[in-house]
Amino acid sequence: MRAIRVSMFLLALGGGAASIGAWAQPAAVDAAVDRGRLEQRLAAVETLLENSSAARQVEGSGDASARQKRESARAIYRQARAAFQSGQYARASELLPDASVLMFEAVRSSAPGEVTAPKARRDFDARLESVNSLHAALRRVAVEKPAAAGVAETSRDIEALIRDAQRLAAEGKVDAGRAALDRAYLLTKAAVSSLRSGDTLVRSLHFATKEDEYRYEVDRNDTHQMLITVLMDGKPRSPAQQTALSKASQLRNQADAAGASADHAAGIRLLEESTRELIRAIRSAGVFIPG
Repeated sequence: MRAIRVSMFLLALGGGAASIGAWAQPAAVDAAVDRGRLEQRLAAVETLLENSSAARQVEGSGDASARQKRESARAIYRQARAAFQSGQYARASELLPDASVLMFEAVRSSAPGEVTAPKARRDFDARLESVNSLHAALRRVAVEKPAAAGVAETSRDIEALIRDAQRLAAEGKVDAGRAALDRAYLLTKAAVSSLRSGDTLVRSLHFATKEDEYRYEVDRNDTHQMLITVLMDGKPRSPAQQTALSKASQLRNQADAAGASADHAAGIRLLEESTRELIRAIRSAGVFIPG
């Protein structure tokens, strides 16, 4: 990243003992400021402001805020140069760090995407790996339940979301791609958990206690609630959807109360009923959840 290269540039100019902190903090006011050392610092800051890759980046960015910060840094540098020329070395030494700090801010303003883009891309790739792993699990569970309806349809929906996400990311729209991946993730997780509900596949998970099974059902219910939120964001709800969601909410509240009183068997039953209502609402929104 260019901002890092600017820091390295200043380190090189300042000598082996210099540090970024030395540029960002005022030097102590001292009548015995070394004139030669100060002159070197003036030259370094002038290069940063006028002839460095950072200066070219700010100039070419078109960002008004970045350019204004650079101009402010230049004005402070001119004050430092004037103080130096009049023999006010301590004053010049105090001003130079302010000019450097403003230039660093100008660099950050001119290219914020260069700082955040790599992390956004790493997050996208990590989420894509999670979606692909869950999708593979969905296909494996589907083999165990060949009579389950809608698995192929759900799988096609997931694949379409993945393709959309990858296309958006390739176009530089990583945030939009991540949103599509999040939807694919929730859909896949909900589909896997729905296929596993209500039969020996759940028992094959070997819950050590009823409380463990209750926690599993809480996670299933939370996943379906999040998927509903994504699917219906900003969209009106039909009477049937509202009825299903209201019933799901009531059942979830009852399940939470049962869990709080350690009646985990009742909590499991209530959570399963709540999740079934959520599945009805999801299917009515045009997304088929198998199971």
